[in-house]
Amino acid sequence: MSLTIEEFGRLVAAKRGGRGIRAAAAEAAVSPATLSRVENGHMPDLKTFAALCKWIERDPREFLGMETNEVHDVAGQRRAVVHFKKKKTVQMETAKALGELILAAQRALRAREDLVGR
Repeated sequence: MSLTIEEFGRLVAAKRGGRGIRAAAAEAAVSPATLSRVENGHMPDLKTFAALCKWIERDPREFLGMETNEVHDVAGQRRAVVHFKKKKTVQMETAKALGELILAAQRALRAREDLVGR
C-alpha cells in the first residue's frame, strides 16, 4: 500500500509539531521553504524526499507502494527473518543450531538498537 504525498506532508508536519519551521528544517537538513511546501502537499525532489523520510523515521518504500524489508513482531520490535529451501538432507541437529544462530542474531540486533536508541 502506498501513501499519498498529502499524507507524507501530514507526517512531516506532525514530526515538526510546535517547533518553528526554521528549527525543524535545520534538523531535517532541508530549507524552511522546502519544508513548508512539503507540509502543504507539494512533491519534493528525490534528495529532499530521502532526507525527510529519514527525519520522520519512515521507509521511503512505504510512500512508493513497495514492501519494506523489515519485519516486526507483535511488540513492534524488528526481527530477523530467514528463509530456507526445503531439503530433507538437513539434520535435526543442524536445524537446531541454525535456529539458535538466528535467535542470537535477533538478540544482537535488539541490543544494538537499544544502544543507538532506535
